[in-house]
Amino acid sequence: MSRGPIPLELLLSGYAQGAFPMAETADDAEVRWIRPHVRAILPLDPFRVPERLARTIRASPFSVTLDRAFDQVIACCAEAAPGREETWINGAIREAYMGLHAAGLAHSVEVWDGTRLAGGLYGLRMGGAFFGESMFRRATDASKIALVHLAGRLNRAGFGLLDAQFENPHLDQFGARAMPHGDYIRLLNASKALEPDLETFRRSLTGAEAVAYARQPTTQAS
Repeated sequence: MSRGPIPLELLLSGYAQGAFPMAETADDAEVRWIRPHVRAILPLDPFRVPERLARTIRASPFSVTLDRAFDQVIACCAEAAPGREETWINGAIREAYMGLHAAGLAHSVEVWDGTRLAGGLYGLRMGGAFFGESMFRRATDASKIALVHLAGRLNRAGFGLLDAQFENPHLDQFGARAMPHGDYIRLLNASKALEPDLETFRRSLTGAEAVAYARQPTTQAS
């Protein structure tokens, strides 16, 4: 448990050891470090995309970008919403992630309805591991579209791990799998050692490409 700003070195060290920070509420001054005995991951080899959602994404009702509005995405993820009256993202966590983003280590995926931010997600990159932190939506399927676009980028660039922290019904449809801590650490260490193609990760995807790369086994992605 800690108070005040989170040093970036401490944040990176915690993730490297399988821990991540959370606050009780957005107004909580304290940050707790969580290391679950069972960790949820979203398998990338391949990533599961429900067919109805795949049709929606191929139709491209929204535009999708990377790192265009990181500050807006994390602010939206920290807001209260129906069914999520309290969030775990406090000021210290937001400040730390803004620092990681400035260092090129944290990324956001934005889903736009014209000029309106309709949904998105953000997370941390470490080697070939990506730690998904939070997502939000203001339009139907917008957060799901962001997740599939992220998975497509990760697969295409050669990442090995998409961490989801905890299982929940929303993630189960994408094939979320529970993993004992020891197995998770072995996968994390192997993925951290990878050197994904970051130029490829940053390149944009059409909706059809996002679905195709997400569903493609990582051994074939290029």
